[in-house]
Parts: sequence; C-alpha cells; structure tokens
Amino acid sequence: MWRLWCRAHRAALLTCLVVHLFSHSVRGLNVCMSGSATSCEECLLINPNCAWCAQEDFGRARTLTSRCDLSQNLLKRGCEARFIENPRSVSSILKNKPLSSKGSGSTQYDVIQIQPQKISLSLRPGDQTSFEVQVRPVEDYPVDLYYLMDLSLSMKDDLDTIRNLGTKLAEEMKKLTSNFRLGFGTFVDKNMSPFSYTAPKYQENPCNGYKPFPNCVPSFGFRNLLSLTDKVDRFNEEVQKQMVSRNRDAPEGGFDAILQAAVCKERIGWRKEAYHLLVFATDDVPHLALDGKLAGLVQPHDGQCHLNDKNEYSASTKMDYPSLALLGEKLAENNIFLIFAVTKRHYVLYKNFTALIPGTTVEILDQSSKNIIQLIVTAYNNIRSKVELSVWDHPEDLNLAFTATCQDGQSLSGLRKCADLKIGDTVSFDVSVDARSCPPSGTQKSFTIKPVGFKDRLEVSVDYHCDCGCTRYTQTNSSRCSSSGTYTCGTCRCESGYRGAHCECEEGDAGSLNLSACREAEGKQVCSGRGECSCNQCWCYESEFGKIYGTFCECDDFSCARHKGILCSGHGDCHCGECKCHAGYIGDNCNCSTETAPCVSEDGRMCSGRGSCVCGRCQCTEPGAFGDTCEKCPTCPDACATKRECIECRLFNTGKFADNHTCQRMCKDEIITTETLNTDDPSTVLCLYKTENDCVMKFTYSEHASGQSVLTALREPECASAPDALTVLLAVVGSILLVGIVLLAIWKLVITIHDRREFARFQSARSRARYEMASNPLYKQPISTHPVETVFQMYSKSYNGGVH
Repeated sequence: MWRLWCRAHRAALLTCLVVHLFSHSVRGLNVCMSGSATSCEECLLINPNCAWCAQEDFGRARTLTSRCDLSQNLLKRGCEARFIENPRSVSSILKNKPLSSKGSGSTQYDVIQIQPQKISLSLRPGDQTSFEVQVRPVEDYPVDLYYLMDLSLSMKDDLDTIRNLGTKLAEEMKKLTSNFRLGFGTFVDKNMSPFSYTAPKYQENPCNGYKPFPNCVPSFGFRNLLSLTDKVDRFNEEVQKQMVSRNRDAPEGGFDAILQAAVCKERIGWRKEAYHLLVFATDDVPHLALDGKLAGLVQPHDGQCHLNDKNEYSASTKMDYPSLALLGEKLAENNIFLIFAVTKRHYVLYKNFTALIPGTTVEILDQSSKNIIQLIVTAYNNIRSKVELSVWDHPEDLNLAFTATCQDGQSLSGLRKCADLKIGDTVSFDVSVDARSCPPSGTQKSFTIKPVGFKDRLEVSVDYHCDCGCTRYTQTNSSRCSSSGTYTCGTCRCESGYRGAHCECEEGDAGSLNLSACREAEGKQVCSGRGECSCNQCWCYESEFGKIYGTFCECDDFSCARHKGILCSGHGDCHCGECKCHAGYIGDNCNCSTETAPCVSEDGRMCSGRGSCVCGRCQCTEPGAFGDTCEKCPTCPDACATKRECIECRLFNTGKFADNHTCQRMCKDEIITTETLNTDDPSTVLCLYKTENDCVMKFTYSEHASGQSVLTALREPECASAPDALTVLLAVVGSILLVGIVLLAIWKLVITIHDRREFARFQSARSRARYEMASNPLYKQPISTHPVETVFQMYSKSYNGGVH
C-alpha cells in the first residue's frame, strides 16, 4: 500500500522515503515487538507501555509475539479495545486525617504531623505511580530529654559544672515547649581488662595511688540514675551524688549506654507523644563493635534491653559493643534524636558518625561543659528546623524516588529532606513508586515512610498487577489448539511434542518445514544461527549466559553494556541488546544515578552553586572548588563572604545565621582566634570585612590536610577609638602656635639674610673706592666764605672809568 501511494505521488518521493525510514526506525525501537513475550504475563513485564491482544483471530498465524505491542498499535492492527490487556498502576488513599497545628494541651494524643496516614498501591511492573506526602512540625510539642554523661576521670570538671543543670535547662526549654521532662544516666566502660583496672587493689577504688585524684568509684557500663520526669530538682539531686571513675584505655563504652537508653523504653520513660532527645556528653572516642574481642567477648550485641533491678546494664561483660548499624536501627525504631556533645578535637570523628546514623547531630562541647545549655537549645532548634523522610521495610523489588517541595516552593528532585523550617511550616514530598518485577501470585507487601524522629508514619500496602484478566477464560485441550494444548488469552500453549500457533505440528514433521520463514532476511542465517526451525518457527537454543529469544532468535538478555563487569550496572534489565534502566538511573549501561540528594550542600544549594550534579556526584566547575558538594573553595570570589557569616555567628552571635538558629548546622569549620594574623602562608586567603560599628574584622581561610576548613580570626575587630575633645583642642591651639612661631622664625631668617646681603654689598663697594678721604668729592668744608660789599668799596668803585 505504501509503495502504491508513492507511485501515485512521484513528486513526493523524497518525503515517502523519509516516512518509510522513520517508521522502520521506530519499529526497531519497539521493545514490545522484540519477541521475548510468548504470553500475556510476559508481555506486561517487558515494558509498562506494552499491551496484549487476547482476540482470537488477531495477528499472523506464524508468530505469537505479534500480540504484544503498544496499545495504539494494537488498535490500528485491528484488535478490539475490549480484548486489550493493559493494566495501569494506581494509588488509593485509605486514611487521611488533617494535619495538626499544636502539640500540647487536650489534643496532645491526637496530634497528626504527616498526611495521609495510609495508602494502598496497585503496581504493574515498570509503570510508575506517585503520591504526595505532607509533613508539618507542630508548635509546642512535648519533649523528653535524657542526659547521658561520661563519668570517666577526665570529665570531673564537667560534672561540677552541671550540678545545677536541671533547673537552668528546664527554664530554657520552657521557652520552647510547655511539656518538658528530663532524665539522667551515666557510663564509663566495661569493667574488665584491658578496658578497666581489674587488679584487686583497684576493685573498690580504681584511683588508688593516683595522686591528682586518689578517690573514685569502680567503672561500670551504664546506669539509669533518673528516669524521665518533670521534677527537674531530682536531676540536680542525682548529679550532686555522682563521683567520677577511672578506666584504663582512652575510648569509652558510650555506645553500650546509648543502645540501652534507646531500647529500654519503659525503664527510661520515653513517651510515645513526645520528641525524644538523647544528649551524649563525652570528651573521648567510643569503643565500636569487635573491640570486645580484646577482652574475649565474641557474642555480638543482641539489641535488647538488659537493665537489672538496680537499673544497671547487666550484659556489659557478656556481649560485644554494638555496631553503628545496630545503633542507628534502634534509635530510628524508637524515634530518638541523638545529640553528640563532644570536645573540639573529636568533632570530625563524631561528624562522620552522623552520616551513618540518621537523625543524629554533633555539637562542640567546651572543656568544662559551660556551654551545655546553649548547646542543647541550639541542637533542639536545628532538629526542629528540618524534616527528613526515612523508609522502613523497603521491598527490594520497588524503586522509590522523592521530590521535595520546601518552604520556598521550589521542587528539588532526588531530595527527601527540607531544612531551615519554622515551627508550623508545611512541606510536601512527591513519592514515585514502581515495581521492577512480579512476586509470586497473591503476594502483598508493605513499607513505611516516616519523618526521622517523629512518631507519625505513613503505611503503604502494595499489591501487584501481574496477571491478565483474560486468564479467567482459559480452556484446556481446546479445539482451538487442535485438542493438543491449552487456550488462554488468544494463544495456544501446546503440550509436549506439539508446536505451531494452533499446536497443529508435531516435532520432527519435515513436511511442514519452510526455512525461509525462519530467516529475518534473505541471505541471513536460519534463526540467526542461535536456534532451530521447526513448524515454520524458530525455537531458540538455551544459553548458559541467559535467555535467547525473538521471532528469529535475534535477541538475548545478556549482550548489553556492562559497568565494572556488571550487566547494566545492576540497575537495569537487558532487552535485545539495550539496557532498560530502573527508575533513578540513566545511561547506556545504567551507571548514572539521577539522585541529587548527595549533591546538596549544607546551605541547601546544588553543589554549593559551584558545579553541577552529574550521576549523583558533584562536578565542580568553579576554578579552585573541591569537596563532595564543591563546598571548599578558598580562591572563589564568594569564599570570604560565605565564611564571614560563620565568623559572625560563631564568635559574636550576629549575622543571618544567628537569627534563624542555623549557625551550628551550617558552620562546622574549625575557628581559631588569635591576637595577630600570619598572612605569609601562600595556602591561606586573607579576608576582611567591615562590621556594623565601622570596625575592620580580619581572618584567614585555609583547608587542612584532613579536609576540614580552618578559619583563623582576630579575637576582636580592629576599631579606631574616638578622639578626646581636650586633646583635639590642645592639638589645634598648639598647631596654631607652632605654625605662628615657625612663620616668625622664617620671617626673621629672611630679614637677617637680606640685611647681611646688603651689608656685604656695602662693604664690597667701599673696598673698591679709589680716593682719599681728603679728596672726597662729596666732602664739603665746614667753613664757607661769602664776600660782603661795604659803603667804602661801593663809592671807591669806578664807573665808566671815572672816579667819583
């Protein structure tokens, strides 16, 4: 038909060729037509878009696989819609109580912090469905706080500091909740060698002979001294009674104590309707699982409560220390937030523990626990400011993908937590679920989604759409199958020894053999060289590597790309030479994860804004940036601005981090204060900024070899002091007088120089004179002569020659 159309429209020949090639390419990508499905159930497992036609007279008689195709293709090929089997995954809400807004009061026991509470899923393998989960931390929620303290000898100063902790802590916590209870427990280590002093002279007093502190109590594993109570004065009383102990090695047995405090719910007094905070205060590292072998303890910890009548841990010398996995499991199971309050030198170690134990935070404890109250309040605010979902009893054949929509309204794919929340903020998570395979018929599974540390949970029940409805009309020894097979869903399943679309051929019947029907194309091998042609059909060989299938045995499930020797990286299924990746993975070999949660930095930005998330890992694009989330970058333009906020909140309790109580969570760098800064080190960056008081704060930023950022800052900003008024007045007057004196001196000097020059000029002129004093032309005699005419003379004078 296509060829006739092209002949009739020669002017559109090029267009016809393009359409023809495109249709062939699309058909080549149609995994439903790959030939692997010989039944309706197998068809549904190939791909979520595949459908099966159960119509009896549908398709070519030569092949069974043509019944498996895309639903729209089946309709075009003549299959009626009522015969198409194409179930979809659906979700149904079974319990959906509204979220609460307040935690304490008359509604305390009906508080709802997650919505919905129960969901049912009906999944078809590969067909993804989704549902929304909303979480709202309510206001004024009850709090149970259990203070677990290391009583080894090095903690003596801390014990003295917390003797009145109960009253002060209760006053601070009353600002956050109206329903607060406090408990107290202590630990040291297993009382056996080589962890403690066990010689007879040390049994009653391990400090015997220790001059700095000669008296102490024997070491012990864990003691519950005060169950949770609202009578905080009893906390002070119990602390007053305590004395420190002394163990031999540096590590402590704190993990034994944490586990007992978590699992002994009734003895400790944890309430179901409350936040559970467990504060772990120590100044040293803990013993871990397998350390007990040093003392001959080979029995692993069973995770059970072992408190005796004296409220002491009775299995301390019988079982090994618990593992991190067991500890995290029991803490999560009992909805407990663990707060590590440790000294600065062990901060990095316990920070690494928090990555392995969900719902755990770490704070820096002063040497004598002076900041313990502020530490607890800060940790509590940090806990209340974030919501993180955890999955319990996750079935292995289910893929879960999370998308978080936090308070800013932006959707973050691959993220299952929100931070920097305020009490009463509602956040939502879109959860996508799909099944990878089908369990045995009739199997039902379930899993639980719960916010870390919350008692609220969402229960999800799962059943599977793996059976076709047409199987209800199955006929055995059907006449449609030549009475030699079972008719189901439009096809025949032949008995042993019979083959063909209608079981019309017997094995070895050469009369019906047509080899051309078993070749994919002229000149190609019969059944692709991987099967036998019988009854005009290919019957593929078995292979030790996997399954060979297809109309012409052209496909298999083992010739796909591998990663590190693993087919499709273990995150996909091989279909006819192509990896079909599971949800959450992409790539030719499915080795690229689409999960973005590992790329989100502490400040909530993707790769700290300095890179992109590729295959679940950050690729830093900013020159000089490095770290798991590109968070380290001493040479970046914004490095000083970012670290400035940590300097402000950690040293001076100012800035935006101090305002929203995120300082301890965002600023984990080591900060060293000093009087003067060393700026000669080329590996450090000098940062300056102007404070609100117009002072200049200076600090240096560098990266330690251990990977931790180190900030070295001045103890106080450099500020210019205000001038004194009297000093300024005297300075001005003095300056004026000084200027006047200087001007007078200059004037006098100029006049003196001028007079001396004039005198010198006079002397020079005098020395050059050539006359004597007597002949000085300017000289006049002091005597002058003037002639006077007398009468006599007047008459004796002759006129005109005569005499009168």
